[in-house]
Amino acid sequence: MQTVWKGAISFGLVHVPVKMFTATEDKDVHFRQLHKDCGMPISYSKSCRHCNKEVAPEDIVKGFEYEKDKFVIIKNDEIEALQPEMAKTISILDFVDLAEIDPIYFEKPYYLAPDMAGAGAYRLLVEAIKQTGKIGIAKISIRNKSSLAAIRVVDNCICLETMHFPDEIRSLSQVPNLPEQTTVNEKELDMAKMLVEQLSAPFDASKYTDDYRTALQQLVQDKITGKSPDIINAPTAERTNVIDLMAALQASIEATKAPTGRGKRKTAKKETVS
Repeated sequence: MQTVWKGAISFGLVHVPVKMFTATEDKDVHFRQLHKDCGMPISYSKSCRHCNKEVAPEDIVKGFEYEKDKFVIIKNDEIEALQPEMAKTISILDFVDLAEIDPIYFEKPYYLAPDMAGAGAYRLLVEAIKQTGKIGIAKISIRNKSSLAAIRVVDNCICLETMHFPDEIRSLSQVPNLPEQTTVNEKELDMAKMLVEQLSAPFDASKYTDDYRTALQQLVQDKITGKSPDIINAPTAERTNVIDLMAALQASIEATKAPTGRGKRKTAKKETVS
């Protein structure tokens, strides 16, 4: 894996030299845009409308638009000067319980490995986090962007997950049509809770796959090998008449019951619920 950042974790007076690696990878199928007439990939150039010419990378600067068509120029060295220490240090500010953090704050995970002679301090931090059951809340700067971060342990590896700052999370008051009434029918609630229990299972990430990506990759492979596959649309599930909520819950619960108990689940016909 390619190192994306080098620095140190700092908690108290302890410094742990680390290297950072991206923990996830992009598996999406990406397409290039081609000229339909000749098949040549389309190129994109950066040009200036005022000068009517293409602009070289060395002639491009950063600008912030503070009013319509009015900009202030910000130089790279000015940005770097704002965070000279933070740029190379993951500063743990607090240790908290993971359950206290809403998942909406989490952004992107990275793996941290010990760097240079930092293996001893790295193992110390791993064990301290494991045995206390806490995670660290830190600040880090990656590619000129400051982020909050959660420091936790996955097996014996320190994992850093960048987090949004609170002011980056939109208020729920901006979400339209949220129900104001929280009162529900008790019988419907009991059945809904029963359905949740019927569908509950230990989390196993390996059983969740991207079926669309797999089908798209197969289509690309068929094209490469010269096949001309017929594209067959899956039949649309038959829609029934709108039924009441209690009946839908009951049907869902029955569908999760196997003939001999909690074995394989039956496939239920989907209902439209008003």
